[in-house]
Parts: sequence; structure tokens; C-alpha cells
Amino acid sequence: MASGKRWNRDELLIVLNLYEKLPFGQFDQRQKVIQDVAKRLQRTASSLAMKLGNLASLDPVLHARGRKGLPGASELDKEVWTEFQRNRDVLVPESETRIRALFEAGVDDELDVVQGQGVKVRKRTLKMSPDAVTSVPAQVMARRGQQVFRQAVLNAYDSKCCITGLHIRELLVASHILPWSDSVEARLDHRNGLCLNRLHDAAFDQGLITLDEDLRVVVSRSLRSEFAASAVAAQFRDYEGVRIVTPWVELAPDPRYLAHHREHVFVG
Repeated sequence: MASGKRWNRDELLIVLNLYEKLPFGQFDQRQKVIQDVAKRLQRTASSLAMKLGNLASLDPVLHARGRKGLPGASELDKEVWTEFQRNRDVLVPESETRIRALFEAGVDDELDVVQGQGVKVRKRTLKMSPDAVTSVPAQVMARRGQQVFRQAVLNAYDSKCCITGLHIRELLVASHILPWSDSVEARLDHRNGLCLNRLHDAAFDQGLITLDEDLRVVVSRSLRSEFAASAVAAQFRDYEGVRIVTPWVELAPDPRYLAHHREHVFVG
């Protein structure tokens, strides 16, 4: 495998895709995701882990938390990092397109980056209506951005529902605190996400539950009135007042987004 060749822009977009999806503490050559991607790039896992560390040295969010990356970021690293951060709506989906191409994932195949397990591609074949053809590019871009967001949020929470601890990835949702359609700026912000199981995601989306300033579960009056039903009690009463499990501090939910949810979405 090549270890001394220079990185190019296309490769750096793939590295930035991993930077989005893996917590800072997972930038290690023993991480299965890094091994899988490095093999496809024909590079060593150590060189890929080092490049992630170089990019981390450019991250002001990490700096604010007292974390440091690795010195040695190249001028191209700095250029692509800046371009990526300034044009996330375009380059985050593009980075997803590039990693999908690297793993030969079809248009409708599911590619999932799972920390500790590697990169998984699940083949799917979907039939598309002829009427949908004109809207495919926009739909694909939105879907690619959502895929990055989902994987980033689930990996940040170690594939566990932050309320119940449910650990079945297929039943988990990267729940937007501010809805996708309401805030372009927050769409791809990891701190606008919570890892929830499908039931609690639906309840959060409908404003039946929220989180207080201490990140404790608050249940609406309408749900509380149904506590006599054992199923409702087990899923909601038993978690009322419980503090969610949070990820790395730089990936924890943004208090501003949660305040908006309490004020404008939660039904009280």
C-alpha cells in the first residue's frame, strides 16, 4: 500500500466524510472503519488515522474544548477543510457520493459507517417512477446529506438510544431537533441530532416529549394521561425525569435547539 504519496482533493473529501461520522476519540488505526477505508484507498490505516488527526488540528470546535489534533496539516488540507466548512450543503453530500463510489455502492444501496464494525454496504434495488426522473439530482443530494447526518449522530451515541439505551441500529433514528425543512443552517449540524429509537423519535417529533435544560426527559400532559396503559407507562412514565446519555461534549445537543423545541414544538 502507498504510504508516501500525497493526498489529493477527492481523497480528502472521503477523509472529511469519516471526520463527520466518527467521534474524535475513534481516529485510531485499529478502528475497523479506518482499516476498511484505507484498504480501498490503497493507503495504510496509520496514514489515514494521521490524516484525520491533521484535520482535527484545524477544527475550532475541538480547540474550544481543549482538544488538539496532530500537527503537519498541508496547505491542501487547510484549503479543502475551509471549502468544506463554507459550503457544507454541497460538499457533505459530495463526500458521501465519493465514499459510496469507493465502495461501489449502487444509487439505492445502503452504505453505513459503523464505528468498531467497519463500512457495510447493503444491496438494494428500487424501481423508480418515470415522473420522478427530473427531481432525482436534488433528491439524491438531500438523501446523501441525510445519510451523513444519520451515521454521524448514531456513531456519536455509540448506536444507542439516548433515552432507553436500545442498541439495535436498524431501529434507531437520527432525530432532528430543529426539523430538516425549518433550518437550512442546522440540517447537517451534528448538535441538531439525537439518537432515538423509532417510537421516541415519533414522540419527540410530535412534541409529546422534550428535554429540559438539564437534558432530562419531560413528558407532555396528554401522554401522562395515558400512563394507566402498561405499554405507555413502560415506554414513557419509566423514563420521565431521566437524564439522557450524551456523547462527546462537542457532539452534545445544542441548548439553543432544545430551547426552540421546548418553546415551539413541545405541546406541554
